[in-house]
Amino acid sequence: MLKILRVSLIAVLIAILLAPQQGMAHRFYLSARGPYRLSANTALLWNPVSNQRYFDLGADREVFPASTTKVLTALLVLENLPLDKYVTVSQRATLVPQTKLGLRAGESYRVRDLLYGLILKSANDAAVALAEAVGGSEEKFVDMMNARLKQIGALHSHFANPHGLPSQGTQFTTASDMALIFTQALKNDFFRQAITYKYLVIYSKAGHRFLLKSHNKSLFLNWKRHVFGKTGYTIEAQACFVGYIPRGNDILIIAVYGCHGGMTRWADMKYIIEHYGRIDL
Repeated sequence: MLKILRVSLIAVLIAILLAPQQGMAHRFYLSARGPYRLSANTALLWNPVSNQRYFDLGADREVFPASTTKVLTALLVLENLPLDKYVTVSQRATLVPQTKLGLRAGESYRVRDLLYGLILKSANDAAVALAEAVGGSEEKFVDMMNARLKQIGALHSHFANPHGLPSQGTQFTTASDMALIFTQALKNDFFRQAITYKYLVIYSKAGHRFLLKSHNKSLFLNWKRHVFGKTGYTIEAQACFVGYIPRGNDILIIAVYGCHGGMTRWADMKYIIEHYGRIDL
């Protein structure tokens, strides 16, 4: 009788730990070190080859994309512009809010260098300059973005600008859609290489120099393996990330959105990858 009671109490405890907390996005999960509180509002760990979802926390729920939007921006640029083509920065591109490189109107940069600024530093001015170079205007580029979403199959997303800052236009995505967009971008060798850099130096045509440091802090943490991808943060979106980690001959796509605090984003990713992807970090 005591044994049955003990088992019942353990079952109740587990149910309480795993249940969503009333009125909160946080979820509690069991780990070898005890219960872990997941900060993310939505999260996904997915194998794009087998289409297996190892972890899915509301991955089809609408979220704000923040700067993970730039994955789609980079994809469209890579599909439409030569890497060595020079782009002249407009006055409008310089007026976008932070984070940015501090580009000057009239300066010229190679597409590849603006892409590095977009991907590593998450530069909003680089996003607008590249969008104008591809679409002729930022508005036409946004139309291209939303058309490309349909082609990819990301049918539950809509973007209003090329950088992900809050906009008067409708702008939303899901972790599932961002995983699809990121997987498409990974097919491009330039993108796949760019997201591995911690630091890089770029130059304007006139020699204006920028030292870039990746916003992907997981590259600087004392992990056994790297997770490569794109960060995002706004007050609306909170901290987010979409990226991948190699596992044998496959890759796993990780997406976390709505993390309350910058460092909880990395803790959430580590927990999901270790406990559901069975990868020791």
